[in-house]
Amino acid sequence: MKHNPYLDAAIPSPCYVCNEALLERNLKLMQRVQQESGADIILALKGFSMWSTFPLVREYLKGCTASSVWEAKLAAFEFGREVHAYAPGYKTKEIDALLPLVNHISFNSLSQWQHFRDQVAAAGVSAGLRVNPEHQEAETELYDPSAPGSRLGIRAQDLEHADLSGIEGLHVHNLCECDSYALERTLQAVESKFGHLLHKMKWLNLGGGHLMTREGYDVEHLIAQLKRLRETYDLQVILEPGSAVAWQTGPLIAEVVDIVENDGPIAILDISATAHMPDVLEMPYRPTITDAKEPGVLAHTYKLGGNSCLAGDVIGLYSFAEPLQPGSRIIFEDMMHYTMVKTTFFNGVEHPSIGILRRDGRFDLVRSFTYEDFRNRLS
Repeated sequence: MKHNPYLDAAIPSPCYVCNEALLERNLKLMQRVQQESGADIILALKGFSMWSTFPLVREYLKGCTASSVWEAKLAAFEFGREVHAYAPGYKTKEIDALLPLVNHISFNSLSQWQHFRDQVAAAGVSAGLRVNPEHQEAETELYDPSAPGSRLGIRAQDLEHADLSGIEGLHVHNLCECDSYALERTLQAVESKFGHLLHKMKWLNLGGGHLMTREGYDVEHLIAQLKRLRETYDLQVILEPGSAVAWQTGPLIAEVVDIVENDGPIAILDISATAHMPDVLEMPYRPTITDAKEPGVLAHTYKLGGNSCLAGDVIGLYSFAEPLQPGSRIIFEDMMHYTMVKTTFFNGVEHPSIGILRRDGRFDLVRSFTYEDFRNRLS
């Protein structure tokens, strides 16, 4: 049987483990998309902010996009290439902090743009507006920026007769782990509503949600869409995926602490759904576990529960070929994106360490957490 590198004794539990070879595989695909389409791909820090991997990522991607001052600082100080920014709203002190750091900044409303336009122009930063194509593709309402009543982006009707002098780009984001055909439909909506403006712009940011690294994604179709857009309107096209960069690049390693009984066996783990992979409860979604299947398929079925006091801190029912016991390792697959960026110290439970499985097979523990980390988030 082939050795599973994530079961190596050098890897502590709990621990997020980024597989460097798999990350580079994704980056090489993105490099191909950039080369063949002429578009630029930047890293969305809201999805993946593991800055210990930035020396590798910046070999392939042009920069980062930030949703806050702190993310912009991480991009500027740790990544060191272009920095793009967008947030639903900016305070004056945030604009003061952002402008020395960023190359592009997108505003969510005309009022914010009008309030800060002179300051942005004086800083020499390229300004854009986020627009709402009012076209829905995201399957989960929680992640749908184009849902009715959305606070994100300006509708076409609200741009009529607006003074856009000084605006150099438009920002569109309505996708969530979507394919290139969802992008094609989105572009039809964007061009229908905002096409008259695109000819006047220098750039168009298509946001994230382009899951080009997922198996079966039609990369050639994506490249064709981006080339057509760039050539039709003579503008720079920018994509800022988060999930696609870190898609299937490593697991969260956990361990069974105890087995309790209540209408069946329940395995208590050393990780927490609510604290360490909150999308399990928010979306919700069911993580894939290595060598586990749906309940009842294999001989031993367990409910997997987290180690917080939240009653609903439950990951789900899974079956295993062999019985679990304290010390058994559980490998939650594909846990690099939208996990570490969302974790908390709820209950003061142990926060997973962070490590990198290097291309040569070595494991590097790059971060572990202590009581002081928990204490210093409080006052």
